[in-house]
Order: sequence, then C-alpha cells, then structure tokens
Amino acid sequence: MLHKFKIRQMVRLVRAPISDSRTSGSGIYEVVRLMPADETGEVSYRIKSGITERAVRESEIRA
Repeated sequence: MLHKFKIRQMVRLVRAPISDSRTSGSGIYEVVRLMPADETGEVSYRIKSGITERAVRESEIRA
C-alpha cells in the first residue's frame, strides 16, 4: 500500500482521544516519518506537534 501523506505535510487527527493529554491544542501535526503497513495492510506515520510525537494509522489523520 502506498502512503497518502508525505513527510513535512501538515495533517489533523480525524478524532482526538477524549482523555489523551498528549494531544496538541491546535490539533495540527506534521508528518515526520513514513512507517510500514501493519498486519492489516494499513500504513502508519509518525506525526509531531511541538514536543509531542505519536504514531497513527493512515485512517486516523486527514490533510
């Protein structure tokens, strides 16, 4: 599966976890690394906002 987003592209979480204190106040993240597909075939990304960095599946973010 090909990655839909590119490194340095700005993305937004589709829905932020309610109790996740690591979520950025602005909700805007920068893609910092493309990661391989998991066992389901969905690719993942490392995204960052400020000092917060997290791994997300492609279905969890949008441009």
